[in-house]
Amino acid sequence: MSLQQPTLANPALNVAEFNQKLERALEALEQRMWDVVASEVNVLQDASRHILGAGGKRVRPRLLFLAYTAMGGAHLEETLDLSAALELIHTASIVHDDINDHGVVRRGRPSVNAKWGRTFALLTGDYLFTKVFELIGRYGELNPILSSATTALVEGETLQAAAVKNHEFTREIYFRIINLKTAALFRAAAKLGAVMAGASREQAEALANFGNNIGLSFQIIDDVLDVTSSTEQLGKTSGIDVAQGRGVAVAFEDSDAHVGEVDPMLSIRAHILNGKTLEEAIFQARRLVEEAIEQIAFLPSSPAKDALINLAHSVTDRTN
Repeated sequence: MSLQQPTLANPALNVAEFNQKLERALEALEQRMWDVVASEVNVLQDASRHILGAGGKRVRPRLLFLAYTAMGGAHLEETLDLSAALELIHTASIVHDDINDHGVVRRGRPSVNAKWGRTFALLTGDYLFTKVFELIGRYGELNPILSSATTALVEGETLQAAAVKNHEFTREIYFRIINLKTAALFRAAAKLGAVMAGASREQAEALANFGNNIGLSFQIIDDVLDVTSSTEQLGKTSGIDVAQGRGVAVAFEDSDAHVGEVDPMLSIRAHILNGKTLEEAIFQARRLVEEAIEQIAFLPSSPAKDALINLAHSVTDRTN
């Protein structure tokens, strides 16, 4: 497919100016999210700000900002509420994840579940989801892109729970799950940024494919780190996926792991790390990144394009 290059709104923008502009947008994002979760019900405000204040990679809004700018968008402030909505959807999902997984650490802090209990954690996740509606009202025709991604996220989480319950966690099902629960939101981020900048249908789809591959790679590496890293390194409870019979280590493993009688997790980790399971998973993640970069070859050279490529590589190079 041959795609026409976009006309950059400010082709003279140098790297330093671009980075400053991006950092200002990310700072504005933090403030917007902090403000929008204000509530007269103290526990909702406190719990929401607890998880938001812990920080995070903010990969999804960053991806939206970069896609928008790479396609020639010049007014990042116009994307702010949409970017905040994306991050709140992700944040709500991890609050709910920690309930399901009994996670007690998230982003280096006690999880909402650990600090306030299951009931208030559930309600906090619901609250964050409802705040998304407050942010996206003005975006009109873009809303279906975001709602479809949110639906996919819930479908993916549900499919994962069903696969574990029914002992059907195969490689094929694993990729279907991560395509829904993780990649869909990355796909939406890149596509929304492109569409807001005036991209053609083909251009928007190319950016969407870029985001989708990055999302798949991100989740594979996340699952690898769940096996290879400690809770302190990850900033969240580690080992949950393998312990519950899911994740990349389970999907990529051809034979059953021997479960020790004293410490099952240690036995499972040792079995996986002694094989080629994780090596193969990392190879797949890197291949997905290279395919993603090919999708944006049509973009003209710019600091935003370079940042998109760097973001793609950072997904597989990270340690937490």
